[in-house]
Amino acid sequence: MGGGLAGLIISIHLTREGVPCQVIEKRSYPFHRVCGEYISNEVVPYLKSLGAYPEELQPASIRKFQLTSVNGKSAALALDLGGFGISRYQFDYFLFQRAKQLGVEFLLDTEVETVSFANDCFTIHTNQEIQEADVVIGSFGKRSKLDIQLQRSFIQQRSPYVGVKYHILLKGFPDDLIALHNFQDGYCGISRVEGNIVNLCYLTHRDNVRTHGNLRAMEEAVLFRNPFLKNIFEDAEFLFTKPETINEISFETKAPVERNLLMAGDAAGMITPLCGNGMAIAIHSAKILSEHVLRFCRDSHYSRQQLEKDYSKTWNQHFARRLWAGRQIQRLFGDVWTSNAAVNLARYARPAANFLMKQTHGAPFDIIR
Repeated sequence: MGGGLAGLIISIHLTREGVPCQVIEKRSYPFHRVCGEYISNEVVPYLKSLGAYPEELQPASIRKFQLTSVNGKSAALALDLGGFGISRYQFDYFLFQRAKQLGVEFLLDTEVETVSFANDCFTIHTNQEIQEADVVIGSFGKRSKLDIQLQRSFIQQRSPYVGVKYHILLKGFPDDLIALHNFQDGYCGISRVEGNIVNLCYLTHRDNVRTHGNLRAMEEAVLFRNPFLKNIFEDAEFLFTKPETINEISFETKAPVERNLLMAGDAAGMITPLCGNGMAIAIHSAKILSEHVLRFCRDSHYSRQQLEKDYSKTWNQHFARRLWAGRQIQRLFGDVWTSNAAVNLARYARPAANFLMKQTHGAPFDIIR
């Protein structure tokens, strides 16, 4: 359920291994998503083993990190592992085409309305039909109507965060840089994707928008206090007629298994968007979940209960600490004093800053065996 990064990667992985898959996606490819569009290089060996690394799209190679404070202090760090920049518009479409070539079945423009589990079988009601399945995977992103239907705990709490994304053309922006610019009650990530396109994506508190009435007024009143952001907004050519937005982004803890549904990507847990590593976690969680599902499909002695227990344990071993670390590091951003402290840390305590950065990144993980 959901054809984002995790859903697409799972469908490719399982189909390559002989397990038939169907992906239900409420939209049609290609389309834009609110996303940092930077992926840590930890995923590259795995993507290449799937035949799913988008080399032909010529993603940007990113090796440097810039951090600025609310009032414009700046520091720079090298990214030990580095990453690549690619738009979701292009990458998701690339993975969709790859999955279709392998024989994955897609139901596009189709929304799952309810899903239930009884007698060791799932029943899925969509706006088109009713289906049954042995295994159902929730890969429906940051928040969904299904979260409400499933009565997930995080969805019961209102979240104050709003995500906004633009694609821009910006002369002189370095090809190998990802920048994180602070402003009051938020921060903005900027990095190149494929071609000459630069992704500009920021997270802000909804009170910023309410106070100023609309995004443009808020940007001029709040974001422009950071001189780096003011220059970027004034110099850039904006490619969207209007920005992509998402409301009530939640970083609260989620469960990787919910009512027998196996969750992947942002549906299982979302890292604070410090360097866009939600994309890497989505891909890694897709690999882990695919391996557990393959065992369940092939081993008649491997029960559903054991599958759910093992996947929950493995997911938490790999990602719980990273997500926790991201939430703690996020406290360094979105305020004049704390953002200056973060810049000073990057300037004068490089080992400590590098250690904190590594807490949100993983190591390159094994290819398919």
